[in-house]
Amino acid sequence: MKDNRSFAIIGGDLRQVKMANALAQDGYCVKIIGFNDIEFHKDIGIMNNIGDAVKDTDIVVAPLPCSLDNETVNAPFYHSDIYFKDLFKQLSKNHVFLGGKISDKVMKLAQVYNIYPIDYFNREELIVLNTIPTAEGAIQIAMEELPITLHNSRCLILGFGRIGKMLASMLAGIGANVTVEARKHSDLAWIKSYGYKGIQLNQLAEVIGDYDLIFNTVPSVILDKELLLRIRKECLVIDLASKPGGVDFEMAKDLGVKTIWALSLPGKVAPNTAGDIIKDTIFNIIDELGV
Repeated sequence: MKDNRSFAIIGGDLRQVKMANALAQDGYCVKIIGFNDIEFHKDIGIMNNIGDAVKDTDIVVAPLPCSLDNETVNAPFYHSDIYFKDLFKQLSKNHVFLGGKISDKVMKLAQVYNIYPIDYFNREELIVLNTIPTAEGAIQIAMEELPITLHNSRCLILGFGRIGKMLASMLAGIGANVTVEARKHSDLAWIKSYGYKGIQLNQLAEVIGDYDLIFNTVPSVILDKELLLRIRKECLVIDLASKPGGVDFEMAKDLGVKTIWALSLPGKVAPNTAGDIIKDTIFNIIDELGV
């Protein structure tokens, strides 16, 4: 056993299953609640009561996203609900509570119970490493949906943030012709230095009909009616942005533009890798806290 730290994993998807099993394999004491019909490492304690799940543990880990309704823990494999108010009642000041994408409402509820959550999704290392399965998943979707190879295809990426950077690199690596839209002149300079073609937002209308594949990474509607009217009918649009996304989806449907809103790809296409990323990030946090 590496040390005496103990963990309670509360709900989640296959990422949390991978994380719990990895922690047990490393010799940590692990208890879980929020899973039905899932096979876990033999040393993991499977609990049916939230009080038993967190008792005698140091670190309590909620999933990513932490909740879908601001009242219950996101637990897609569980046949019951785990309410945050019930969870927080069972936590003491000695517990470290971590979750991903914790909403303001859940954060405020936690503080009512003198619990101060740590949002591991705010960590740069997690966000950066998550771009790898996100980009791979987006490329996988494109390969499955398009009747052409991505090699020599004409690809447009909207936005040059973390996901845009990773996606551009991977697409260029398999021989795609990559164009990236960006607003900042500094980003356009980096785009040019990497060997991609760069365009500004106000240039999109002139060229958007040239592409076989468009990826959006900007969480603000860019592809409105004016631009959707100019997109080729054979073009595939993959939106990777969080809500509200970057596409007017109703208009795209009316115009016959094929769009796929591909949310939460790390947990869907590479849950083992994504689970390891969360686990490593959590250890970075608790090591910094000296827990």
